[in-house]
Amino acid sequence: MDTDMFADAPPSEPPSHLVIANLIAAYAELVDAGDFVGLANLLADASFTSHSGERLDGRDAVDRLAQETLVIYDDGTPRTKHVTTNLIVEVDEAAGTADSRSCFTVFQALPDFPLQAVACGRYRDRFERRDSGWRFVARQVSTDLVGDVSRHLRRST
Repeated sequence: MDTDMFADAPPSEPPSHLVIANLIAAYAELVDAGDFVGLANLLADASFTSHSGERLDGRDAVDRLAQETLVIYDDGTPRTKHVTTNLIVEVDEAAGTADSRSCFTVFQALPDFPLQAVACGRYRDRFERRDSGWRFVARQVSTDLVGDVSRHLRRST
């Protein structure tokens, strides 16, 4: 087989729903890593609405919320794992827009705090395809179940 026939083929773009699923996963990864700069960049073009209805717009507001709300430990992380499940992504390729719904569970453990789910809820997200690719334009968080968040949150959002 002549492998050179593929040498000039442009790289294929991943499907939009996969790119969007990766953005949703990146949110969880960034929060769990305590990377608030990365989180703020991920949501730089988005409005973020917390379960209390507080709406924040843009990079600086998201960074401030994370800094003021989440407890960070000596390792630089909140000692959490955000698990996102039940992902539904609906893409309108022609319009360059997408909507998604998913569920989340936040687990936390510390030396004196056994592993447990501290919160569960839902995300409703909107995305737009821009010159730089798919971007969050809105994230709405609804918290359905709350456990012991005393080691996770400085204040309730």
